[in-house]
Amino acid sequence: MGGVATPELAGAVARAEALGMLCEYAPEPAAERITRALELAGPDGRVGMGFFGFQIGTDLDTFELAASLLRVVEVFWAQPDAALVERARRAGRALVAWQAGSVEEATAAEDAGCDFVVAQGVEAGGHVRGTMPRDELLRSLLGRLSIPVVTAGGIATAGEVAAAVGAGAAAARVGTRFVATAESSAHPAYVAALLAARSGDETVVTTAFSVGWPDAPHRVLRSAVERAETYPGDVVGFVVEQGQRRPVQRFAVSTPHKDVDGEISAMALYAGTGVGAVNASQPAADVVADLVSELGG
Repeated sequence: MGGVATPELAGAVARAEALGMLCEYAPEPAAERITRALELAGPDGRVGMGFFGFQIGTDLDTFELAASLLRVVEVFWAQPDAALVERARRAGRALVAWQAGSVEEATAAEDAGCDFVVAQGVEAGGHVRGTMPRDELLRSLLGRLSIPVVTAGGIATAGEVAAAVGAGAAAARVGTRFVATAESSAHPAYVAALLAARSGDETVVTTAFSVGWPDAPHRVLRSAVERAETYPGDVVGFVVEQGQRRPVQRFAVSTPHKDVDGEISAMALYAGTGVGAVNASQPAADVVADLVSELGG
């Protein structure tokens, strides 16, 4: 998640022996963020970077840099592209993943040469490619694909991780819970809203926050939509960077991070259906330890 997935967060997750992910887009140059995350991850840490497929053509240098230095490059929100997979292969030794929201898209990812698929269920927070429930999508793919399947969407507890792996998933992707960690750069008011949510019923899939990314379904806290709809004005806040204040439009797609000032409750507060299990702000390493605590062996 851009603006939240800092090098500090990715590095801490990786040092805790999970895969820490960076986002392609952030104010700092990609090379600096990659270098910092790898330093924090330690010699055995595994770091990846996620890319938006519909924009990647304008940022192929970053894609190739990530493929040359990181363990994973992952593409989201586009049809799988064999040429892009081959470009990553030429650049380095990174595993290539595609985040898919349907059986057809996951099958196309395997056909394109991906090393594994991230199967996103409709329960996911943030932008939702998923078109069916997480567990149903996983079951549909396990007997069909020969490459590993990572399951994603609404996972926030050790029991859910263990159940996913027990059902045949190679791994589980967790997002919302890490937004509330100490290493995340999410705005404190955003974190507070996540901690206050009691269940996934407080989230909704919508296209409301579409300024900057039109007509793309996403799951946010319902309260954010309600507040944005009633907010009196077209500007809900400002991004403060290097002494400059850049306006945040009402219904902007951007995530409120620590350098944002304004009515945070009216901004895009992305959250998956597992948000009810996010009840404390912890170090990322503690979250990883808890999530894997029910795995055998």
